Amino acid sequence: MDNQRLSDCLGTDFGRLRVVAADADPGAAVPTCPDWAMADLLRHVAEVYLHKTECMRLGRDPDPWPPEGLAGEPPLELLDRSYAALTAEFAARRPEEHAFTWYGPDQSVGFWIRRMAQETVIHRVDAELAAGRQVAAIPDDLAADGIDELLVIFVQYGTTNWLPYFPELTGLASDHEVSVVTPQRTWLLRLTPTGARVAEPGPDQVRATIEGPAPEVLLRLWNRGGHGATVTGDEETLAVLQKVLVTSTE
Repeated sequence: MDNQRLSDCLGTDFGRLRVVAADADPGAAVPTCPDWAMADLLRHVAEVYLHKTECMRLGRDPDPWPPEGLAGEPPLELLDRSYAALTAEFAARRPEEHAFTWYGPDQSVGFWIRRMAQETVIHRVDAELAAGRQVAAIPDDLAADGIDELLVIFVQYGTTNWLPYFPELTGLASDHEVSVVTPQRTWLLRLTPTGARVAEPGPDQVRATIEGPAPEVLLRLWNRGGHGATVTGDEETLAVLQKVLVTSTE
């Protein structure tokens, strides 16, 4: 996806999140985020926006974080302020400009445009579920891009750089292959004792498959439902995958 399309999706999903949150009970439980209420979800999204804004402004990871005073700001006001700061920073910079990120291969503003678009769509779904609202459609292109981001940037990069956090991988006796299939693209995820790798689909004998429309597969991988995706194969492989996904995205 190009950066303009990602920015457009960010704006649309933020708008939906804002509308849903404004009409919801701040104390409503968020079923997909244990121990969070709606107010906690909004504060989390706001703090993420502010953190990425500071990553671009400072050229480094802001430390200490979070700054003092955020806890006393009403969640919706904080959300609005943080989104305004984030989008102003994006507007003032070119996507190819340097920006500090936690992902070594991509130190650019564009990385954060993509990351915030994907962050927002997932938390928009969280807000809808907490409010008891129908989950609005996720565009196919955004969903397919989200699957790729999750598998490559979170899972592959995370497991190969911080392997000790993934004992479910280091304890494997052999490789376990998972095929992730959508109409837009197919990914082969190889779970190995030295980390997870995304490879081109080939003649590998996969142990498990997750298949369906891209939005359903995205939600399934993020543990936000995705009941329209079909999951088949070896239960051990699927259990390892689930643990890897949870640890990678914490």
